[in-house]
Amino acid sequence: MPSHQAVAGDLAVDPQFVSEPAETKKVHITDTPITKSNWYKHVDWLNCFFILGIPALGCVAAFWTPLQWKTALWAVIYYFWTGLGITAGYHRLWAHKSYSARLPLQIFLAAVGGGAVEGSIRWWSRGHRAHHRYTDTNKDPYSVRKGLLYSHLGWMVMKQNPKRIGRSDITDLNEDPVVIWQHKHYLEVVAFMGLIFPTLVAGLLWGDFQGGFIYAGILRIFFVQQATFCVNSLAHWLGDQPFDDRNSPRDHVITALVTLGEGYHNFHHEFPSDYRNAIEWHQYDPTKWCIWVWSKLGLAYGLKQFRANEIEKGRVQQLQKKLDQKRSQLDWGVPLEQLPVIEWDDFVEQSNNGRGLVCIAGIVHDVTEFINEHPGGRALIKSGLGKDATAMFNGGVYFHSNAAHNLLSTMRVGLIRGGCEVEIWKRAQKENKDAQYSKDEFGNPIIRAGNQVTKIQQPIVSASAA
Repeated sequence: MPSHQAVAGDLAVDPQFVSEPAETKKVHITDTPITKSNWYKHVDWLNCFFILGIPALGCVAAFWTPLQWKTALWAVIYYFWTGLGITAGYHRLWAHKSYSARLPLQIFLAAVGGGAVEGSIRWWSRGHRAHHRYTDTNKDPYSVRKGLLYSHLGWMVMKQNPKRIGRSDITDLNEDPVVIWQHKHYLEVVAFMGLIFPTLVAGLLWGDFQGGFIYAGILRIFFVQQATFCVNSLAHWLGDQPFDDRNSPRDHVITALVTLGEGYHNFHHEFPSDYRNAIEWHQYDPTKWCIWVWSKLGLAYGLKQFRANEIEKGRVQQLQKKLDQKRSQLDWGVPLEQLPVIEWDDFVEQSNNGRGLVCIAGIVHDVTEFINEHPGGRALIKSGLGKDATAMFNGGVYFHSNAAHNLLSTMRVGLIRGGCEVEIWKRAQKENKDAQYSKDEFGNPIIRAGNQVTKIQQPIVSASAA
């Protein structure tokens, strides 16, 4: 029987059983550093032409195109229409499902939204949902962590690797006939609603075709786009964070004015399915007002709102967090559990030897440096040295202020063994017996006004015997 073992002259590996080597995967340009020789490869030149090039040409053409007041008014009106197409349509209706719209309103918002020339509903919502899911991470398509300019414009004019953008679920949009129709016919929608329609309105109604094309068309598109981009940049950079400060979204009235009410972005990221961005009556949110009016007209329904109780919980939690951060920076004295235990005789001996020690509520305080600064005079504070001055400090001589108790806590040096109130207090913590005690988010004890351990409530005076 012939052997199957290889012999001299035979190949150890038979080529007919070896597959062709796989082609080396092509490296995406965004995975290579930008250099002087390849910088132009990182630029999305098509987007640059549409976002920057065409508006630049429009600005040049405006020098030779008189601006009629009717055209200016029409440009402003159409700016609001197309802006609402993004804020009320793309954003709150389709990306977040914060309300439902009847078919006529859907068609209107899809049309004017296309006139803003910011991509189809499907593309825009997919990216925005990824932005909410991966805020401030590398999977965020327009993360402000990559720079304010990048989040505003860079993500559009520089190439992005689509595989690095976070995944988001848009199955609901893939089943929406209006969304699918607009996506399939997006170029036609953009051409007509972005340029042809505003030009025809100005041209047919008051004979200003050229002005309609330049001002209500090209320049209006530029300003609408820049306003929307401010939601990605300015709303993550300027303002306050009343609900959460773990991520970058912020609230600011300036951003709201620029973006038709989208500037209360900290609220929006916390409660994204709420049809409102501004919840106070005085805050500027025309998008919210339009949705509300549409609901009264029967064009919109199912307006979603987070319960006021949940909103206030978020606000209070953030306020408490800020208080805890401030509290952690203050000197509240050595925690009681870290103080050494001092025998009463040692306390008296040190006081007799010239150390300014007083005992209040079982806690030893060194007031040596404070004797000459005592508002009540040196003699009064010296009278309590080496003694239990609890009663004196809590009304026997004077009801000391909350500030006095706080200042006293910074002078703690020890605990008297068996120190009455303090030992009872510490034992209550261990046994969890109705102890008024809480900690902040950093684990530090929260000492509220009037609850300092040195503040001993006066006993109720009992009736005298009959």
